[in-house]
Amino acid sequence: MDFDQLNSFLEVAKHSSFSKAAERCFRTQPAISSQIRALEEEVGAKLFDRSGAKVTLTVAGKAFQDYAEESLRALRSVKTTIAEMERTPRGEIVVGANEATCLYILPEVFADFKRQYPKVSVSIQRAETSKTLESVIDQTVDFGVVSLPVKDSRLAALPIHHDELVLITASGHPLAQLSHARLEEIAKYPLVLPKLGRTRDAIDDVFEEAQLKPHVSMELDSSELLKRFVAADVGVGFVARSNISDEVRAGTLSALSFIDPPISRDLALVYRKDKTLSRAARAFMEIAVNKKAVRKLAHS
Repeated sequence: MDFDQLNSFLEVAKHSSFSKAAERCFRTQPAISSQIRALEEEVGAKLFDRSGAKVTLTVAGKAFQDYAEESLRALRSVKTTIAEMERTPRGEIVVGANEATCLYILPEVFADFKRQYPKVSVSIQRAETSKTLESVIDQTVDFGVVSLPVKDSRLAALPIHHDELVLITASGHPLAQLSHARLEEIAKYPLVLPKLGRTRDAIDDVFEEAQLKPHVSMELDSSELLKRFVAADVGVGFVARSNISDEVRAGTLSALSFIDPPISRDLALVYRKDKTLSRAARAFMEIAVNKKAVRKLAHS
């Protein structure tokens, strides 16, 4: 039994699928199946029920899941302890965030961090806000990056990025000729919106407060898909200004400020208050905060 097998087991349990676990572990499905069979032979019990449409944990599998999770937590802890003995930060940092944050906010932070601390491994888990917060709480990730506010009293939040939502349209759309748009003008056109998340909540709130009923043409779970459908003139949409600069420069999309009221967002680095932060984690926090200061100075 080794840690790699335990990780594969937990991925199968998490996704109820050998094929999805194989994708997450960058292995073939037969390789994952072989690891699970070896575990089952070693513990002397079936860990998964494979008879239904989904793979589910057996009673023995549920008991083994607690052991596997505790073992991997212990491994991460000892790695951190050993890394702390060195003068230069080492070890691993795992960060959870949604798609847009992974694409447009974190790369610069990670690039700076890796230049200064090349011996620290950095991993990203892409998930929506609720899943990211769950991962921070159960310590699957060291940090999450989510929109404020964060109301869970177990978590600390360190603001690292300020942004505003802008209206995006196809370059030939009637609204594209304006410098800004009012909400009542936007409500006349079909909308392409995020299916879930803080951005969707904020959009719904401003329309409700203005007593306007939006005409929702499409709901998507990807900001990149949303931009593509807006570029195809399916409707107009809302994204953070930092997520749209490339398309605006290329002329495929137009971005307008909108008023009555404007919508802004603050992203924060979230972590457990009771978690002892490694030297590497503290260094990562410092770089993320410094990036915020640099961005603020650049836009002042």
